[in-house]
Amino acid sequence: MIEKDTPPQVNHGPLSGIRVLDLSRILAGPTCTQLMGDYGADIIKVEKPGLGDDTRAWGPPYVTGPDDMPTAESAYYLSANRNKRSFAIDITTPKGAETVRQLATQCDIMVENFKVGGLAKYGLDYDAIAAVNPAIIYCAISGFGQTGPNAHLPGYDLLAQAFGGIMSLTGAPDGEPMKVGVAVADVVCGLYACTAVLAALQHRTRTGEGQYIDIGLADTQIAWLINNGTNYLTSGQSPKRLGNEHPNIVPYQVFATIDGHIVVAAGNDAQYARFCGLIGRDDLASHADYLTNMSRVKHRDTLIPILANEIAKLTKAELVAKMEQHGVPGGPINTLPEVFDSEQVISREMKIVMPHASAKSGAVDLIGNPVKFSKTPVSYRYSPPTCGEHSDDITAELLTNINSSATKSE
Repeated sequence: MIEKDTPPQVNHGPLSGIRVLDLSRILAGPTCTQLMGDYGADIIKVEKPGLGDDTRAWGPPYVTGPDDMPTAESAYYLSANRNKRSFAIDITTPKGAETVRQLATQCDIMVENFKVGGLAKYGLDYDAIAAVNPAIIYCAISGFGQTGPNAHLPGYDLLAQAFGGIMSLTGAPDGEPMKVGVAVADVVCGLYACTAVLAALQHRTRTGEGQYIDIGLADTQIAWLINNGTNYLTSGQSPKRLGNEHPNIVPYQVFATIDGHIVVAAGNDAQYARFCGLIGRDDLASHADYLTNMSRVKHRDTLIPILANEIAKLTKAELVAKMEQHGVPGGPINTLPEVFDSEQVISREMKIVMPHASAKSGAVDLIGNPVKFSKTPVSYRYSPPTCGEHSDDITAELLTNINSSATKSE
């Protein structure tokens, strides 16, 4: 765990030496650039003076300051902006736009998520940036991509989930379509964007060529329909909402016990047979209607009520212990306090603490990076910055010939 008085970690990341110009905000773009920052890249986050990333105001909760009052740093903003340096500048002014172009000449990658065509009027579109830095990798994230009849529409996670079909698959069978509990379309788009940038970086290493990357929330959301999407394409049948049930595996869902809920994930026939034994119903393992997964999927409407009745006679702890003993995948459904207090999460350093000057405690709690490199470890060098926190440093380091007044609001 990173303690608040621990100095910044040394950067041995695989992207050490790579510089990213980050004109993105909200979640998809910042997720992409935070990941690259964790991997060692120098991320320069360009923000509007006095306001910054929209998500700074997306609270409560906010970081509590020394006066016990909320600061301008929301938990939402903290979630996707560590390992970045904030440079406050008004890109809508000629001086501001020129300064960004100057920064772009010294960067390997640029990420933005403005509306389609939104940066062209400031001379910050790909053609303008490539003119001053042909080797740059320019990643444009939008709601529906740069082409097609929907390209002009805004890029919100909820719209992507609605358009891309995942909401039609999520929720109770007799309930309304349901969005996923986090902005997963944004997050997965950010992950796709990061992998695309890294692939383009490898191409540049081989050829010296930069390139333009066009990536849309709706496209990436459709891509991760995965088996449900391919189920439809194969069968021609539109999948129905199954709540917590799985379309292709039975039993693979939530069940109620005496004192709460658990999940059972019997992924094959042997696991199913062992599960039947541990709940005292070996007969269900040999029954012709339930002998194979294919037959269990076909007869789920009769099997699941039987299993639910038997499981309801046991406590969570009792059933989880039996499943672990018999090698049946499953476990409790944790609340977030249970998640972050668990020995597994602590052991894996999935909760970290970073210094933060605005916080009363001097530090903020964050979610750690899940990747464990053996040679080039992730490092946590910069806490999510305040707006413009590093403007002077970046100006001195990279813009010594540029009028520093361009970094201030006019």
